[in-house]
Amino acid sequence: MGSDAHLVVVGGADDLIERALHRIDELERRWSRFIESSEVCELNRRAGRPVNVSADTVLLVERGIEAWRLTGGCFDPTVLGAVLRAGYDVSFDDMPEQKPASASSLIIGCTDIDVQGCDVRLPAGTGFDPGGIGKGLAADIVIGELLNAGAEGACVNLGGDLRVAGCNPLGEAWTIAIEHPSVDEPVALVGLHAGAVATSTTLRRRWTVDGEERHHLIDPTTGEPSRSDLELTTVIAAQAWVAEVIAKAVLLRGSARAFDIVDDSRVHVLTIDAAGAIRTTPHFQLFAGSTPLPTELDQCRIMEETA
Repeated sequence: MGSDAHLVVVGGADDLIERALHRIDELERRWSRFIESSEVCELNRRAGRPVNVSADTVLLVERGIEAWRLTGGCFDPTVLGAVLRAGYDVSFDDMPEQKPASASSLIIGCTDIDVQGCDVRLPAGTGFDPGGIGKGLAADIVIGELLNAGAEGACVNLGGDLRVAGCNPLGEAWTIAIEHPSVDEPVALVGLHAGAVATSTTLRRRWTVDGEERHHLIDPTTGEPSRSDLELTTVIAAQAWVAEVIAKAVLLRGSARAFDIVDDSRVHVLTIDAAGAIRTTPHFQLFAGSTPLPTELDQCRIMEETA
């Protein structure tokens, strides 16, 4: 899925990790827009016509539609055309630092996606992009299957979007580091027995098109890479796909409206803006225990210097 996979499995059969890695590979082969034989690519090639797909891909599309509704349109799975026009037309591993502009006539149109059983029809002229939801959903699927197969606990981390369940190898809660690219020490450590953490940032996956710096977080309202003053958002939620889409939506909304769409009884958010200010929703501190959360990124730098 264009990212590293890190798995920890506690208990269960010896081959559970191998089976989980095989499952992640299977999901990538079905969902990747960079694998021509994938079901997502087939949906995009045949937009306007129904395509029979696997139950996994039906779930991906249904969750994409649900995410669009959940975020009031701040997440939209049909931003593929805008992503291509921004220059993200090859896997990031193959992306040159500088490249010419890309062209695409695809439009945004989540409202008219039709799902009937295992038949999915994208509106003509649109394209489905699993980015921003696929890694989280894959982590949710694999965690569920690991527990059903007898694991006592597990952590599935796909490119920083992760889901945990049960106890860690020490029989305790899982400790997850929230990191910012400009500091070596974690901004915060959060503890979870069950749930998900996802981070969205404009500070990675950047490239230059015709002298203009671009990144992969597209604002569906403009069709352009986000110009939000937020640089990083981290979300804690029960499911990884929810954490992933809320993280992106909050970042796109900017600091003035960051928490407007957040139900702080179910979703907990940390944001860092371009000036280094750190803000959180009311209950985020509960996951950090007795260690106070920093309010400025500079506090993390000071801790590094005094360590």
